[in-house]
Amino acid sequence: MLNNIQILEFSTGLTFVTDLLLIINTGSIVHGFTIPPSLTLQNVNDIEIYSMKIDCKVTSRFAHNVITSRAANRANVSKEAFFEVELPKTAFITNFTMTIDGVTYPGNIKEKEVAKQQYQTAVSRGQTAGLVKASGRKTEKFTVSVNIAAASKVTFELTYEELLKRNFGKYEMFIRVNPKQLVNSFEIEAKIFEPQGISELEAEASFVTNELLPVIKKSFSEKKGHVSFKPTLDQQRTCGNCTSSLLKGDFTIKYDIKRDTPGDLQIVNGYFVHFFAPTNLPNMPKNIVFVIDNSGSMSGREIQQTREALLKILKDIKEEDHFNFILFESVVRVWKNNLVKATPENVTEANDFVRGITAMGGTDLNGGLMKGIEMLNEAYETNAVPRRSASLVIMLTDGQPNVGVSNLAQIQENAKNAIQGKYPLYNLGFGYGVDYNFLEKLALENNGLARRIYPDSDADLQLQDFYEEVANPMLAEVELQYPENVISDLTQNNFKHFYDGTEIVVAGRITDNDLNSLTANVKAQGANDDLIFTEHADVAEMTKALQEQEYIFGDYIERLWAYLTIQQLLDKRMSAQGEEKGNLTAQALDLSLKYKFVTPLTSMVVTKPEDEEIADKPIEGTNVLSTLASQSHSKPYTHHSQYCLKQIAPK
Repeated sequence: MLNNIQILEFSTGLTFVTDLLLIINTGSIVHGFTIPPSLTLQNVNDIEIYSMKIDCKVTSRFAHNVITSRAANRANVSKEAFFEVELPKTAFITNFTMTIDGVTYPGNIKEKEVAKQQYQTAVSRGQTAGLVKASGRKTEKFTVSVNIAAASKVTFELTYEELLKRNFGKYEMFIRVNPKQLVNSFEIEAKIFEPQGISELEAEASFVTNELLPVIKKSFSEKKGHVSFKPTLDQQRTCGNCTSSLLKGDFTIKYDIKRDTPGDLQIVNGYFVHFFAPTNLPNMPKNIVFVIDNSGSMSGREIQQTREALLKILKDIKEEDHFNFILFESVVRVWKNNLVKATPENVTEANDFVRGITAMGGTDLNGGLMKGIEMLNEAYETNAVPRRSASLVIMLTDGQPNVGVSNLAQIQENAKNAIQGKYPLYNLGFGYGVDYNFLEKLALENNGLARRIYPDSDADLQLQDFYEEVANPMLAEVELQYPENVISDLTQNNFKHFYDGTEIVVAGRITDNDLNSLTANVKAQGANDDLIFTEHADVAEMTKALQEQEYIFGDYIERLWAYLTIQQLLDKRMSAQGEEKGNLTAQALDLSLKYKFVTPLTSMVVTKPEDEEIADKPIEGTNVLSTLASQSHSKPYTHHSQYCLKQIAPK
């Protein structure tokens, strides 16, 4: 028997990065995968993956995904294989098990500090580690090395859950497929249940040929949707007699629901969820200040792609909108002294200005950002923009401030004091030189979000796509209200804007066990009037409507509530300090352990019952390999013994 520990750390990344640890101490080892993700298994030295099943159940946008893979070693000696899975950054792993020669080793969720204490005992015995790290735009990679004994089989199962977000009018499930070998039994199956009814369902794969197109089967009727993809061995081949697989690329499922009412209120087993996505409302005029980093580090392709994206955005800007550009390098430069209306003449002049943007100098991020906020504030104070309009700041930067105010905490305080919650700040981090953690904190503190722009050939399209997400505000100052005497533990219920094609989700716990019905009111500012929307749910009718057990998994609303609550607690925790941060951490940890979610505060451990070895979590900003080395004082790291997928904990 081998006496290796296998360690794996995995990024569940919300908007920040986090981690999962898996530790195994067995003679043979394997690990796993799911949907929206990517699938890779390397066929190494007679290791055959003979079965792979991705099983997804979506109930009211909440996805429960199980990946089961079976591998066999056809050789007469033990062999090592590597298995990779790319999971959505917004997903929480909830379970992982391995079955080796008929014995199942389950995963257990533990607080990271508990893992740390036990791991220190393990490393003192001289066990070694290797480091693996990888990430994609939508996914984080889960990687495990596997030693499979001669003529042995291994089954592994990985489960994760996530709330599917609505974007551009559709919910999306994303799977990156790459088994790297022909698989005797390969299947993707998704079952979707939406009480409101399904209005459309699409499924496509980037690798599908005309011959393989009929293998993607999709259907929907009323509340149920079904997608399956089960190619035969011959259908997987790149050519008639080839042994290579053409299954390499993206498999995507998109759908939307019937929207007879602005929202949908559901109650199951003492918890409720409220989905709100009104349609056919006029768009509000918007006031946008683009704060653009044109420092020297943006020179070359980055500034060229920024110009291309801004020119495309100017084509789509609406005449009733107001806008301006702020450029910052060592100095701050404005296009106009105040916001201007997007008339054809102003747009033409703006195009000329954008074409002339060049990169030079240092990075006065604070100066540029404060100038943009000051300009919006002045526009409001002088009534230069419509009272019923949506305002936002979009900042793009590729580096860290080194001119003017460079203290990040001071910049955060300056921005928060200047904005005072009046409008959202969206931060786009171009490339990998930015302090993304800072940009995320800065955005979250000001009702916005951060997005990384990857320095690829399509960076200009990434910028355009982000703009399109916020290009059509329909409501402002949205507040979802519920009877205070019957509900508790409410998730976020106030939102600065509602954008066309998206959805607002609120969940909570019902404290009245005898409740027969629930009414929700939504108040918001529209383009022309203040609006009130009312939704009503009857408990008995809801119970009757949710009898499709084949398509429904457990107490999905309770888990959806826990998922949302943990995410929001972790977001708040990023910018909190002192006692407040401690309280938020304690709440998020308790929920993570109760609902068995792998989050930044928990680890998943897989080990034989008699063993105690558990892995530590890397500290933010440190090199995991050197950290483990300093702890173990042991022999150099080898390729096989321990594997860590590096994760960085939020501050």
